[in-house]
Amino acid sequence: MIYQAKNFENLIGTPGFSEQLLKNHFTLYQGYVTNTNKLYEIIQQMTKDGKAGTPEFAEIKRRFGWEFNGMRLHEYYFENMTKNKKDIDKGGKLHKKIQDDFGSFDNWQKEFKSTGAMRGIGWAIMYYDPFSKRLFNTWINEHDVGHLAGCPIILIMDVFEHAFMIDYGLKRADYIEAFFNAIDWDIVQKRYETAEK
Repeated sequence: MIYQAKNFENLIGTPGFSEQLLKNHFTLYQGYVTNTNKLYEIIQQMTKDGKAGTPEFAEIKRRFGWEFNGMRLHEYYFENMTKNKKDIDKGGKLHKKIQDDFGSFDNWQKEFKSTGAMRGIGWAIMYYDPFSKRLFNTWINEHDVGHLAGCPIILIMDVFEHAFMIDYGLKRADYIEAFFNAIDWDIVQKRYETAEK
């Protein structure tokens, strides 16, 4: 096995997220890790067996991107959450950058929340583009489609139904509010500072 599932049990007790919802979500994430490892092994074996270039190989290769990104995006998501509410450091570089790029923190927050509230399944992601040196809020419809190439993830919110329906039913806006109260701004700030260098 190349990848080991990370333990995010420290998030149990996060206000607005039931233990059942989190444990179900952790199980789903662990499935992505398992499938990433399985597909990697299958791809290696098919290559050794001279089956690279077959339709079966192509489909497994495509599926690998879905499973790998499902694993990695969940890690980013859980890592940028905390059960101990933290506000963004208003004197920090990230807060200033958000104000510069969006006009105000409120403008950024409205846009990010609106991105997460869009109809459909997916992810709301704030990326940093090192070329334009700008932050972008982006909608990712599927794990493996729509990412901004070369742009590090600064903040990510899962808006697939499994992230909220057990606790919130169809009230995605209530989930988004709970998520905003669980953002670990220290981690998000560190991601930005690393990406900016």
